[in-house]
Amino acid sequence: MLRAKKSSEQTKRHYQWQHGGNGEIVQAIILAAGMGTRLKALTAHNTKCMVEVNGVTLIERMLGQLDTLGLSRIVLVVGYEADKLKNYLATLNVSTPIVFVENPIYGTTNNIYSLALAKDYLVAEDSLLLESDLIFDDSVLHALVEDPRPSLALVDTYESWMDGTVVMLGQNDTIKDFIEKRKFRFEDISSYYKTVNIYKFDREFSEHVYVPFLDAYVSALGKNAYYEQVLRIITLAEDPSIRAKRLDGQLWYEIDDLQDLDIAASMFAEPARRIEALQERYGGYWRYPKLVDFCYLVNPCFPPQRLIDEMKASFERLVTQYPSGMSVNALLAAKSFGVSPSCIVVGNGAAELIKSLMESEVGNQDVTKKIGVVRPTFEEYPHRIKPEKLCAFVPSAADFSFTVDELCAFFEERDIEDLVIVNPDNPTGHYLSHSELIRLLAWAETRKKGSVRLIVDESFVDFADEKNASLIDEGFLQAHPSCVVIKSISKSYGVPGLRLGVLASGDKALIARLKNDLSIWNINSLAEFYLQIEEKYHGDYQAALDEFRSIRAEFVSGLKRIEGLAPLPTQANYVMIELCGSRGPCDSISATQLTQNLFEGYGLFIKDLTNKLQDLRPEEVARRRQFVRVSIRGRADNERLLRALEQELMS
Repeated sequence: MLRAKKSSEQTKRHYQWQHGGNGEIVQAIILAAGMGTRLKALTAHNTKCMVEVNGVTLIERMLGQLDTLGLSRIVLVVGYEADKLKNYLATLNVSTPIVFVENPIYGTTNNIYSLALAKDYLVAEDSLLLESDLIFDDSVLHALVEDPRPSLALVDTYESWMDGTVVMLGQNDTIKDFIEKRKFRFEDISSYYKTVNIYKFDREFSEHVYVPFLDAYVSALGKNAYYEQVLRIITLAEDPSIRAKRLDGQLWYEIDDLQDLDIAASMFAEPARRIEALQERYGGYWRYPKLVDFCYLVNPCFPPQRLIDEMKASFERLVTQYPSGMSVNALLAAKSFGVSPSCIVVGNGAAELIKSLMESEVGNQDVTKKIGVVRPTFEEYPHRIKPEKLCAFVPSAADFSFTVDELCAFFEERDIEDLVIVNPDNPTGHYLSHSELIRLLAWAETRKKGSVRLIVDESFVDFADEKNASLIDEGFLQAHPSCVVIKSISKSYGVPGLRLGVLASGDKALIARLKNDLSIWNINSLAEFYLQIEEKYHGDYQAALDEFRSIRAEFVSGLKRIEGLAPLPTQANYVMIELCGSRGPCDSISATQLTQNLFEGYGLFIKDLTNKLQDLRPEEVARRRQFVRVSIRGRADNERLLRALEQELMS
């Protein structure tokens, strides 16, 4: 739906450009002649700007935003499927007059020619110039039109997802250079800006500067180029009369292919759906540079820069050559963890190992036997267990803590053959000490109704105050072959992009079967190289863990000082927090609303635990207890979250 429009006079007063005293109301020129072939079937019979994002076409959204500005007209340069586009626009409720300029040779020309066809309009009035494959918040347009400078190129800090024209800026927002592809240097990206492909040209700039250069360029060099080439030439002049306007966090995206469309759909969804769409991506948040991720769990203090630099030095060789097979990677992991190669298997993340273990080993054994879990927990385990085989223990304690005695009492009379323990558990952060786990293992091995295989996920154990609590030890594994230990290197060592995990056990036959179940090349060369060099950094790792424990203590202390928050005890790199009032459950804000507020207002992404907990203890739902989980990041990010929580809960 198009947005409600301001009155013409209101808009005129608000959006007049303040230059030369003329205060003319502007026009918009939209370039929409291209074919958009990279969007494949979506543009087979429609122009690119008719592609939908969350049920609204790009052109409808853009026209609706422009329609609020009180423009004199909107000039649309069309070409591919022009008649379909015109007929579609006739169905929209747009009050601003629309005029069309046709590019009949759109298939063999580029946007410099489309703009040249509209040059008579360009010199007639002050103009906004836009490309039709953009989606942006209203604030993007406002940032441009409310700036009093007459001619501006809208730019944003360069990010890795961006493609297209890149510039470098000088003093007073001058455009020093347009960076050609052959001169693009990745080591200089911190100083680069990406053009948003939205411009403001005042009439005098168009008439006396841009259009003369445009005519000369098209005449001399042809029609198959980009209009930014003209700007590049203009910026070489002593006073180019155009400046850059830097965005400051406003949302926009350029849609060239299906991946762009998918990202744009998540960025511009309704607030509640936006969070859901992000969660469905299961990561890849580097594509959202304005987002601070307090949802996914990694070590904020490791790896050190020297380790990163060592990997960078071998990057080209690693990318262009095959990784080793599973047997070599088992040797590397065995060296790192001090166990025999026959007792350890390397996975493409712990998730691959969990899937293989739970589905090929645990899930297909005696159908009359069940698998025990503690809930709430990391759901990758329950999700890999057939529902009829799942036997869940739900702690009765208010903070979801439990003891070994409680576990033994609950599972003693239940017909289980495996018991899964995540330690510290996720999302609660509850921790069983090393000695308690040994006691639980002793019960599992001597249980009256038959021994139980204990599966311990210790992905977060290194963060515990109890040091050296890992069960991955050669003597321990050999003495207790019924114990299986899984560890996520991604989480513990802060390298989630490498996708690394290990599974260790003294049951060598089990390890052999798992290796046979996995692909021989299940990890890539970068991950393999990390395993090869990480032993040199064990000292750095221990120092990083000490630093992390200090950061955690500070962060939890900060959370406790905020009225309305009750953080649960944690030994992990995350905190489960109850939202509470002065006399019980919080009645001022829900976990879902707090999650949305932090996301929309501050760019902070936390985990809403409502869905994770609502079916575990029905009485808790009636009491309206609300919980969220936040990861522990570096001090600066943690402080940012604390300030945001204070503003949301104490204002």
